[in-house]
Amino acid sequence: MTIPTPPIGEKVDHIMEMFGDVRNDQYYWLRDDSRSNPKVLSHLQQENVYTNAVMADTRQLQEELYNELRGRIQEADMTVPLRKGTYFYYEKTLEGKQYKQHCRQLIVGGEGPGSVNEVMKTGPDEPVEEVVFDENVEAEKHEYYHIGAFKVSPNHKMIAYAEDTKGDEIYTVYVIDAQNGELIGSPLMGIADSLEWADSETLVYITMDDIHRPFKVWRHHLGSDQSDDTCLYHEKDEEFYLELHQSESKEYHFVVSGSKTTQFVLYLNLSDPRKELKYVTQRVEGVDTVVSHRGNHFFIKRRSEEIFNSELLVCPIDDLTATTMLLPHRPSIKLQELQAFKDYLVVYERENGLVKVTIYHLPPAGEPIKSLSSGQTIQFIDPIYSVSPVESQFNSHILRYEYGSLHTPPSIYDYDMNIGKSVLKKVEPVLGGFDKEKYEILRKWAVASDGTQVPISIVYRKDMVKLDGTDPLLLYGYGSYEICIEPDFRATRLSLIDRGFVYAIAHIRGGGEMGRKWYEDGKLLKKKNTFTDFIACAEYLLKNQFGSKEKICIDGRSAGGLLIGAVLNMRPDLFKAAVAGVPFVDVVTTMLDSSIPLTTAEWEEWGDPREEKFYFYMKSYSPVDNVQSQNYPNILVTAGLNDPRVLYSEPAKYVAKLREKKTDNNLLLFKCDFGAGHSSKSGRRLEWAHQTLLEDRGRFVSSRGLGCNRLLLLCNLLPLYIMRLKIASFSTTKQNNHLDRRLLH
Repeated sequence: MTIPTPPIGEKVDHIMEMFGDVRNDQYYWLRDDSRSNPKVLSHLQQENVYTNAVMADTRQLQEELYNELRGRIQEADMTVPLRKGTYFYYEKTLEGKQYKQHCRQLIVGGEGPGSVNEVMKTGPDEPVEEVVFDENVEAEKHEYYHIGAFKVSPNHKMIAYAEDTKGDEIYTVYVIDAQNGELIGSPLMGIADSLEWADSETLVYITMDDIHRPFKVWRHHLGSDQSDDTCLYHEKDEEFYLELHQSESKEYHFVVSGSKTTQFVLYLNLSDPRKELKYVTQRVEGVDTVVSHRGNHFFIKRRSEEIFNSELLVCPIDDLTATTMLLPHRPSIKLQELQAFKDYLVVYERENGLVKVTIYHLPPAGEPIKSLSSGQTIQFIDPIYSVSPVESQFNSHILRYEYGSLHTPPSIYDYDMNIGKSVLKKVEPVLGGFDKEKYEILRKWAVASDGTQVPISIVYRKDMVKLDGTDPLLLYGYGSYEICIEPDFRATRLSLIDRGFVYAIAHIRGGGEMGRKWYEDGKLLKKKNTFTDFIACAEYLLKNQFGSKEKICIDGRSAGGLLIGAVLNMRPDLFKAAVAGVPFVDVVTTMLDSSIPLTTAEWEEWGDPREEKFYFYMKSYSPVDNVQSQNYPNILVTAGLNDPRVLYSEPAKYVAKLREKKTDNNLLLFKCDFGAGHSSKSGRRLEWAHQTLLEDRGRFVSSRGLGCNRLLLLCNLLPLYIMRLKIASFSTTKQNNHLDRRLLH
């Protein structure tokens, strides 16, 4: 096959000077905030055409992979029903449909705490299923469709939902009748994905400013015009964002204002939502607080520079200064999350990179809380695993959680806190004969350049891998924003692993897997630890024969794309292929431009380049600023034209500069998705992937001296395709819309 000539970007001088340092960004012209400049769009389209042409002779393999991946998905499925008042609520997916149905069924016997052995019965003698909202119907009207917040009114008569039809994460809120779906009132426009019912006549929501910063909290009465809504709080500091949460008790709203280092909380008492917000915790520089409620007490998780892994306090609501220590700070254990119940407090903690769940029995509501009794800890069977809370009933004794591991599909459990018993409610179906016993999962530790031990999670198939240094290997990394990359299960990985790949996750500094200090040692003027940790993990895996240097692919997305760009500049010789998904690669230029959404709040993560020390440090690793005349491995870069977190122009400039500078004949492919934002196209299943697969995934083994045997093709093409699909989760996931502008999941 003749490989077409890749597009070459025009070079136009754009001089920028700071601290006596001159940079000439000759591809700056690729940035067009209107996304309408014909010259820019033409260049992006040429890149897409080139990618399609390069991939043309891999269509048969792509079809095979597509059918294989889709064949593992049980399209007709439903979530575990959850008691809410007098209804079971659940979600369904249907055969041949991409989006969810939101459903409910009346509970025979009415409201109650339920039982871990309870099953929602169906049949002609049971209450009928009500489809309160079908996303498929609305999605047919749009190329992109995503539902953010979905909230049932306290009286169960109405639904409020937030809809994004562009991928720009600016939502419109609709209120509908839960019985007949009719629209109630006028939509609320320009909303962040933060929405709660204060009562069955009142909504509370958050709006964003011009740079996509959630900055105002509003109260809206149904039937009134949005212009008449009351502003409850205005956060004027551009480094702070707002969040809105409802307490597990449903008695309070918490408005959280936070930066990367400081966070404080206000509350709204829902017994009278017409009142004003009050402070639970005050703004104190360097102090971060999270609040939960139960009875007449607030539980406060507090972190500071000295108390870096957090401590747990409790105080009476009528005397917020009368705090009592419940769990002191522990340098080796990070207090991660709280979940309050009527009779229990559930604490999620992280130790040695893994989460443990401990349940504490509380004294009767109204009595003082002086200490926590000895807790009961849930035991898990895998050596490395992921566990996270799932919505539960506050007035129940049942804790619902999700558990999984690299070889255990996501599993929903109900845990009876009265007797200490877990009951499995659902395992995510994996079709095609999946057997977890075929797979080995391991935790290994690489030694970084400064002696720090860095954990690596590994999975492979026992009967396929030789572990003799010849196996193909995919290494994934992120390492920013204190985000923990859990060793969880993704069915899409099986097409790699079942062909003999070793799959590994590098839990590098900048993430939160090993506690707060792990994060702090991978940010600001220590950011390069993230990159050297990743290189150390790759070197460890190769040295210990988990893979071959001729068959190693690396992958990262968003801030993880920065990781990929940085390590490719530092050690291009170490890798065979790389995927940089929507990568944040133009660090200095972006962080100097406060007009770009969310930039000002990022200064506490990366540094403020208006200060000389940060400017030169950031420039020393920024991928665009460090592309060199050297050989690079095969590289795939992706972008979303409507991405508000990483502007499409960053990866576009990166690719243009790589094309200019690199000295090898390896492939460099770039795909800009014109119909997506940061999280690619919408939809639950692989329907979107069929076209994306044909247009979006090139062969990374060309005829230019590498040969086209099937093993090498799989080594390079398949990891790229699989990792692309990983972006679109096939289960509902929580998404934080502002704490990480370049969020991975």
